[in-house]
Amino acid sequence: MTTLRALWNRAHPVHALSKYLAAGALALAFGQTAFAADAKIPVVAAENFYGDVVRQLGGDRVDVTSILSNPDQDPHLFEASPKTARALQNASLVVYNGADYDPWMAKLLAASNNAKRTVIVAADLTGKKSGDNPHLWYAPSTMPAVARAVNAALVAADPSHKPAYDANLAKFLDSLKPIDARVAGLRTRYAHVPVTATEPVFGYMSDAIGLEMRNQRFQLAAMNDTEASASDIAAFERDLREKRVRVLIYNSQATEALTKRMLKLAQQSNVPTVSVTETQPGGKTFQQWMLSQLDELGKALAAGDAGKGKTQ
Repeated sequence: MTTLRALWNRAHPVHALSKYLAAGALALAFGQTAFAADAKIPVVAAENFYGDVVRQLGGDRVDVTSILSNPDQDPHLFEASPKTARALQNASLVVYNGADYDPWMAKLLAASNNAKRTVIVAADLTGKKSGDNPHLWYAPSTMPAVARAVNAALVAADPSHKPAYDANLAKFLDSLKPIDARVAGLRTRYAHVPVTATEPVFGYMSDAIGLEMRNQRFQLAAMNDTEASASDIAAFERDLREKRVRVLIYNSQATEALTKRMLKLAQQSNVPTVSVTETQPGGKTFQQWMLSQLDELGKALAAGDAGKGKTQ
């Protein structure tokens, strides 16, 4: 299947940045020959939720640039720029998602050779590949794996501050426990409850909760920017109209005409809706972002319970 990310990759090549990258290669080589003890470690994260995790782990020892950081913008429409290339030239550590979510990162990195740069790819850590659901940060197991890899990279770059990095890692891993507890609570109450979604953004979290996710062919078509079949659209509408699903989950950063149509039908049918986003909202940590969305899902599922006449 040709994914939307692959189509963007062909439509917006980064070859135009090659000369820019080559011009800075010599400066990069000299600039990283020595890492000053009091200098901050330059880090580039393709997505702001990975950038936030690096900040929590590195504290004031890291200088983090997050490329995709606007929660009001469709991240699928991002195009690499010279500014992105410049940030990557100076980075000692790079973190990105992989699994065809951000294919421009691999091309930019390949065009700016730097043997001293450490690159962490979430997909590689979690065993995901092209064709899998790329929204890896919604899987509860992803961020612990990313955090441990980031910790190892920070310690390697700045070993004199290892105790601080290790303490930050322990604190971060502990801070994920409320998310795990919330997931476990929702699973206890709502495992096997049928829900639907306009895209598979929340898919891994839905799986962790044990929800029965319906209309997945429709979701894949939306994610890959292909046309959903008439039968898949009809099945989605029937689920909403006949209230065969308890909740509709939608990506509020990519509300195309068909998504708006399903949201309107859900409203008319009194099916609760839950907004999820692909990038982390400003003013929230990764943990706060996940917890707030889980809270909204819990409220929506409870409302669905009420609609089914169940006792709360």
